[in-house]
Amino acid sequence: MKKENFLIIGGTGKTGRKVVKSLKLLNQEVRIGSRSSSPAFNWDEPDTYESALDGIDKVYITYQPDLAVPGAMKAIEKLIQVAKQKKVKKVVLLSGKGEKEAQLCEQVVIHSGLDYTIVRASWFSQNFSESFFLEPITYGVVALPQAEAKVPYVDTDDIADVAVEALLHDEHNGKIYQLTGTKTLTFGEAISEIAAATNREIDFVPISIEEYIEVLKMNGIPDDFTWLIEYLFTEVLGNPNVSEITYDIEKVLKRKPKSFSEYVKETADSGVWNEKEIILK
Repeated sequence: MKKENFLIIGGTGKTGRKVVKSLKLLNQEVRIGSRSSSPAFNWDEPDTYESALDGIDKVYITYQPDLAVPGAMKAIEKLIQVAKQKKVKKVVLLSGKGEKEAQLCEQVVIHSGLDYTIVRASWFSQNFSESFFLEPITYGVVALPQAEAKVPYVDTDDIADVAVEALLHDEHNGKIYQLTGTKTLTFGEAISEIAAATNREIDFVPISIEEYIEVLKMNGIPDDFTWLIEYLFTEVLGNPNVSEITYDIEKVLKRKPKSFSEYVKETADSGVWNEKEIILK
């Protein structure tokens, strides 16, 4: 396999770190794009884009916290401009399935003149173990809005594997892949699976979006993150297409996606969902 230089933006994140690991195992040259890397990459500091892209052939782009947030499109436009100046050959963009704002960022990439692949992912299974669902699970009470929404959660292992294939092989140029798991679950069903796998009692409590946002604000969650959560629970989970199951993982990887049940068993064995005691101050 030809050796190339890859920049993985968000190379320490949920999918990025797995992309980095796979490429290194294939003896590719990998540079992590993060604030702590050298050279540093910071979405909020466009002056860092140029040095991070020096000598790079292909780029995997993940935008934090989400492509839907205000300012994301401007940052993507600037990154693509610098990438073209630096003679980057290809970009693979991680996007969100069902996010209209994210699709505006996709258009920047699609019309850039660079080779590209768009990877639109459903909600991550790892949101239950590496994100904002984790702490409530460990305390045994999960209260969330949109209790009836059915989501085909996708594993970050599968997302990363698709991204690696897209980075390495030209047959994926110009393609938009939509990645989902094999079945849909409500929040209550997902929590029930986790409770059974951990042999714990974990209650799921349906609440309104207004109540949920109020709780976030009371807990001092920053306004920009609160905005994003409200967007995801209303615009994305409120989209009738959120429950659509696709088969692009099988198409690209020639295997079935990792099921939510497989993810739950692996994660339960890790101990990350072990019970924590609520300490009242």
